[in-house]
Amino acid sequence: GPKGTPYCITHDGRTLRYPDPDVKTNDTVRVDITTGKILDFVKFEAGNTVMIKGGNNMGRVGIIMHRERHPGSFEIVHVKDAVGHTFSTRLQNIFVVGKGTKPWISLPKGNGIKLSIVEDRNAKMSK
Repeated sequence: GPKGTPYCITHDGRTLRYPDPDVKTNDTVRVDITTGKILDFVKFEAGNTVMIKGGNNMGRVGIIMHRERHPGSFEIVHVKDAVGHTFSTRLQNIFVVGKGTKPWISLPKGNGIKLSIVEDRNAKMSK
């Protein structure tokens, strides 16, 4: 920033001045709305809970297994959900929502687990 002031910009357009030096790109910060100060943050690293915000896996929730770095191309992140299904998506489609296996947010109906066609049909038929 101006005169070398460190700052970070959130996904919703907020500019946070003087963030913790440990906060890096793709980390998630918890912000106090009234003061605009960072309360806590979660690193983007293997073992943390993520929600998929784009692509074919949108809405799914899982734990980061590992990240494939491809310089000059899309970075791929491999995720494992609560029932053991693994899937992968681009880095820009992922949003960290919790530390370890405990999410900081309330999860949607079904806890972000994608059912197979047969499982989905059986669930609808039993209602």
